[in-house]
Amino acid sequence: MTDEEMQAFLAEQRTITCATIGPDGWPHLAPLWYVLRDRTVWAWTYAASQKVRNLERDPRASLQAEAGSSYDQLRGVLLRTTVTVHRDPERVAAVGAEVFQRYYGALDAQAHAAVHRQAAKRVALEFVPAGPVASWDHRKLASGVY
Repeated sequence: MTDEEMQAFLAEQRTITCATIGPDGWPHLAPLWYVLRDRTVWAWTYAASQKVRNLERDPRASLQAEAGSSYDQLRGVLLRTTVTVHRDPERVAAVGAEVFQRYYGALDAQAHAAVHRQAAKRVALEFVPAGPVASWDHRKLASGVY
């Protein structure tokens, strides 16, 4: 995929899989809802989650988004990242509000208050690109792109 195609693909997907390195050295995979900010993936999650503990020990993570229900329709993006864990409640709430808006629509006063209450228990994750990006779009196979 071109860079523009990858960004459009990430913007249309709903869930991204986050791979961190567990305490035993095995990959730990977790689904995340996310937003894109200036071509960077951001998410929020519970501060006590295993993925956060893993990232505190080793900030590397891979992210994968994929789509397609048959081989000739498979497409996806794999990002290598380093993750900055943000704990400032206002920053966390801002990311939470963006995630909420993306998945549920505009925030009313009640939803806004709920996001701010949740921010106390959560962190914001900033996935900073740190290596080569892999992408695939099997819909292009017939055209001889690959």
